Amino acid sequence: MENLFADQNQQALFSVAPLAVRMRPRTIDELVGQENAVGQGTWLRTAIETDTLSSIILFGPAGTGKTTLARIIAGMTKADFTEVSAISGGVSDLRRVIERATNSLTYQGRRTILFVDEIHRFSRSQQDALLHAVEDRVLVLIGATTENPYFEVNTPLLSRSRVIEFTALTDADIDAILTDALTSERGLAGTFTLTQEAQSAIVTLSGGDARAALTTLELAAEVAASQGSTAIDTDQVRDASPSRQLPYDKQGDVHYDVISAFIKSMRGSDPDAAVYWLARMIEGGEDPKFIARRILIFASEDIGNADPQALLIAHAAFKAAESIGYPECRINLSQAAIYMALAPKSNSAVNAISIAQADVRRGSLRAVPNHLRDRNRPGSENYGRYVYPHTDERGYVEQQYLPDGLERGAFYQPGERGWESYRTDAVTRDRVEAAEAAAATGSESAAEAAAATAAETGADALESEDTPLVASHALAAPAPKPPDPAPEQPDSAPDGARQHQPERCEENADL
Repeated sequence: MENLFADQNQQALFSVAPLAVRMRPRTIDELVGQENAVGQGTWLRTAIETDTLSSIILFGPAGTGKTTLARIIAGMTKADFTEVSAISGGVSDLRRVIERATNSLTYQGRRTILFVDEIHRFSRSQQDALLHAVEDRVLVLIGATTENPYFEVNTPLLSRSRVIEFTALTDADIDAILTDALTSERGLAGTFTLTQEAQSAIVTLSGGDARAALTTLELAAEVAASQGSTAIDTDQVRDASPSRQLPYDKQGDVHYDVISAFIKSMRGSDPDAAVYWLARMIEGGEDPKFIARRILIFASEDIGNADPQALLIAHAAFKAAESIGYPECRINLSQAAIYMALAPKSNSAVNAISIAQADVRRGSLRAVPNHLRDRNRPGSENYGRYVYPHTDERGYVEQQYLPDGLERGAFYQPGERGWESYRTDAVTRDRVEAAEAAAATGSESAAEAAAATAAETGADALESEDTPLVASHALAAPAPKPPDPAPEQPDSAPDGARQHQPERCEENADL
């Protein structure tokens, strides 16, 4: 009699259950998709069919069959099957389960399978409470999670389990599930028809989630019924699901996958791809300041001085996201993302600072060259000569700036594109011209020295018949006046320039 009432209660509950619950597969053969996980010949399917299952963690997107597989195992196994909620269950609940499992194994020789849905919601202490029972096989754990278990599940518990990854269902999988739901006695039982366009719309809207697809079908059928129709078209589907439910978790794997695709698309100079992934983040409710920060970092890391304007554009986009917010700041973010994708690329800035930091951490302790040291201390007059670059008409002077043991080019390797390439070529050209000018000045000085020597021996040289012709020419023409040397500034810049320099403080210690 008790069983009769229990069956009646089950039937009553089943009749009012959602379509997604009524259509839940009851055997492995009814499970659609996940061939890599539970297909013929896989370890998991063999373990289920032979009832030799060990602890597993089922990991994958929502609506892909993780909970369904756990219930299929519950129906096939001879072991006791217990389910604990990761939301409401506590350590005391787990200890009671472990105690019952120990008694069942000890006195009846029956194993216990514990199913924990959304196991990533368990605290560390709750997960730790399972460690010894799982390790000793007092119970077999089946954990299900939409989050990456390698980040969300304790490493000791993870090492005692096998991770099985479920993937989003394909369009063909969703299509097959919808077709079955339309005709199955557990589903709509042939009461409604679904146009091909409407079925394709549900497949697209589902995003690989079988539960979402069946829910949309059920709601669309209710809309059609309220209109006195048994044919479901795209209008009813649109009314049932006005917006597409894309999988996006701001703290999960999809979040990191999409932002990674966004950055790589800008780096690959593909504005269409950059805007698409930007739209995915916006539609997923991503914080606009997070997106803007990534663009701001990208401007220096991947564009750098190939287009210095990119940093200003990125900063403006960040300020817009900060002060305007959604929905309008999507336009600013789109403009910035497109600009970054179209800009010339250079990673020389990030490479230079990375190499320099590596040398600072692991290289020799290199002293500051004396002529670059701060001169606001006693004895600084012995540091050597520092030449102030602005006193030179070229705006720079060749002197040692790197510490001993390092040479120019040790860290910075300029890119070959954009403004950076132009400036590198200009600086190189200026240095070559300066070197040529210095060489020419050195030759003139040598000639002047020879002329002075000849003048000192004047009369003796003229009286000799062996006097070289070049000597007589040198005596005939007065020596040109040598150029004025650049003023030496051992202590400070000229007064006119010094007044623009900040006072010495911790922020400006390099002065």
